[in-house]
Amino acid sequence: MSAAVTFPTVDDVPPESLAAAVARVGNPVELLRNAATPAHTFPIAPEFTNWRSEQRAWARTCALLDQSHHMTDLFIEGPDALRLLSGLGVNTFANFGVNKAKQYVAVNADGHLIGDGILFHLEEDLYDLVGHPMVIDWVQFHVETGEYKATAERDPNSAVRSGPPRLYRYELQGPTAAAVIEQATGAPLPATKFFHTAEFTIAGRRVRGLRHGMAGQPGFELFGPWADGAAVLATLLEAGADHGLVRAGAKAYSTANLESGWVPAPLPAIFTEDDPQLRAYREWLPATAVGSLGGSVDSTDIADYYLTPYDIGYERNVRFDHDFVGRAALERMAEAPPRRKVTLVWDPDDVAAAIGSLFGSGPGAKYLDLPKARYALHQQDKVLAGDEQVGISLDCGYIANERAMVSLATVDAAHSTPGTEVVVLWGEEPNSAKPQVEEHRLRPIRATVAPVPYVQFARDEYRGT
Repeated sequence: MSAAVTFPTVDDVPPESLAAAVARVGNPVELLRNAATPAHTFPIAPEFTNWRSEQRAWARTCALLDQSHHMTDLFIEGPDALRLLSGLGVNTFANFGVNKAKQYVAVNADGHLIGDGILFHLEEDLYDLVGHPMVIDWVQFHVETGEYKATAERDPNSAVRSGPPRLYRYELQGPTAAAVIEQATGAPLPATKFFHTAEFTIAGRRVRGLRHGMAGQPGFELFGPWADGAAVLATLLEAGADHGLVRAGAKAYSTANLESGWVPAPLPAIFTEDDPQLRAYREWLPATAVGSLGGSVDSTDIADYYLTPYDIGYERNVRFDHDFVGRAALERMAEAPPRRKVTLVWDPDDVAAAIGSLFGSGPGAKYLDLPKARYALHQQDKVLAGDEQVGISLDCGYIANERAMVSLATVDAAHSTPGTEVVVLWGEEPNSAKPQVEEHRLRPIRATVAPVPYVQFARDEYRGT
């Protein structure tokens, strides 16, 4: 087992850059595989009741998910804000008016993903980019180093920020979400298109709501100034008491994406040596900004861990109606993307045997935590057909609504048909030095390819509700 990689800091001394950390360790794969950082932290209560009931609430009644603390906001403002975002994003910005939002996706010059987040157009020349820091860091770097008449104000997540967040965010998901909002507002729910925002008055406060949801169920993501959050929450809970509302904690929330099919935290493709822009970015970026890498994919070449928008279902986001970093590469890929996003349904007997290995002699399988089994920020496990690797299993966990252990994966097109049988190789060999990795042995787990999103409502009706 290798030694854990730490990132030294000293008071009043600038933090080590990512470039310096890679040079010190010698290889970005080694740096990330042994990084002493957790998979991801949701700084809210793990459970309010139990995660099984909380998962079921968004399918049966309504779940309230507190998004106020685990995401980073970057507020970009100025006359060049749109030019900046358009030049870095694969998305179209035609007709992207105030009160609209989009899943913003950025790639490097070779078309490999740097990251994604939700981009809100709040006011004229004012945008809010929300999500994991990977794409936010990339945009902030360009604001600070490029020639743009724009500013960026960052509000980090609660794990690293002192004091409260700038905004609260409460997401209501489930069949009775509309009834909860109508009772809380005392008004009919306005007709709102997918990824558009509406305005409500709750507890006498102005509230914005994005028609969107992590679990792929009907609902809104409600947000506003932090000072208004307690009053808004109290009113939602009171209204929800008549409609089966259940508060969902961090454990349940972390699995919502497995139902809607969103792949969180792809490894950012920022380590290319011969790209001068990426080299400058690594000099700018603190080493502490990168996360851990885990799983049975064991290449020593970091490029083997890179993903493209087509690998994880972002083909609908890519639009060639503007110039952006990576456009030429994506135009070539679009002709015949080699891999497709799927759901893998893990064999229940193999899952039970892996969990049961805790009680046998000798090292067992890598511990399968429930409901979320992912143990690194960037999880990548081999998907095999026979002895051939045909894909990568990414985020993984248990969803009570389907009584299934699943993972989101990208697989070769030839193996992407629902019903295709494959094997997920679970664990690491050799075992890395990440604190969350114990002594274990690789464990093959049979799996069956299924559609994504796995939940039929999310697949067929979610965008239209």
